[in-house]
Amino acid sequence: MKKKKSKKWKIIGLSILGVLILGAAAFAYEYHELQPKNHFTTVPVVSTGKTNDKEAPVETEEIKEPVFNLLLIGSDERKDSNIGHSDSMVLVHVDLNKHKYNAISIPRDTRVHLDGYGYTKLTSVQYIMQAKKGATKGIEAAVNAVGELTGVPINYYVETNYRGFQAMVDAVGGIDMEVPFDVKLTHPWYPENKDKVVNAGTHAFDGKMVTEVVHERYSLKNGEYGRQQLQEEALKGIAKKALDPSNITKLPSLVKSIPDFVVATNMSTSDMLSLGMAAKDFDPNTQLTYQQIPGHGETLYDDILKAKNSQIVIDQAQIDDIISKNFQ
Repeated sequence: MKKKKSKKWKIIGLSILGVLILGAAAFAYEYHELQPKNHFTTVPVVSTGKTNDKEAPVETEEIKEPVFNLLLIGSDERKDSNIGHSDSMVLVHVDLNKHKYNAISIPRDTRVHLDGYGYTKLTSVQYIMQAKKGATKGIEAAVNAVGELTGVPINYYVETNYRGFQAMVDAVGGIDMEVPFDVKLTHPWYPENKDKVVNAGTHAFDGKMVTEVVHERYSLKNGEYGRQQLQEEALKGIAKKALDPSNITKLPSLVKSIPDFVVATNMSTSDMLSLGMAAKDFDPNTQLTYQQIPGHGETLYDDILKAKNSQIVIDQAQIDDIISKNFQ
């Protein structure tokens, strides 16, 4: 009887050991596949970056090194609405070999040409195409407009809105954010923050306050360019918190909560996990280069709105110079 019982437990023990071995093998395989050099061998192409490219872009391209371009979009899409303007746009050249990230902010009011509609602001492209052809066509049009403006192919995009941005910050437990100058909240999302002043310095913010700060532009000396600086600091704070070595094990659960704060993206869960693994120990002071695209304001006719409005005109030579130095 004892022998049978012993044999039974031996079989159970071996079965458990077998499951553990298989589980470890599966984890090792998944870990291997998520390594950037193994994962990012083929990337999608949303925009070729070529102006007036009438041919449909190839859907994917093979790449030898894990290097690609990612467009981050912050929209002003409101609750219970399916359309919104591209309120902020940051194009990032990701080089996972060198662990370098070169980012440029593109002014929302940049004058661009939209096929079939004429000249308008960049912020209006997504809105008009969403209203006419749906959400997917809207974001693809916005991505293509940035691709044509900068002349670089765009592989991935991630869009969030202000509610999503708030959820993102709260998902990592709040952030420390460096506020480079005093900010008066003239157009807050929450009435209780009306005219509140956030002084320059480092602040521990929850998602609600980060959302308020990065939304402000009317009270800033540099307007839209000042807001871009605030958004840069917020993104740094999020990246530092989410990719801190002590939090890297929480990355899978964080990625699972992506639907809570991402409106649209063409990145898969495994894409995000691989990118997160590559960016662990992220140090914005040494790994991130950030620039703004300069321009000057003019009052020009908007073919979509059928009226004149304030637009930002960018010198193409300046764009070409920034791109050649940061996106090669």
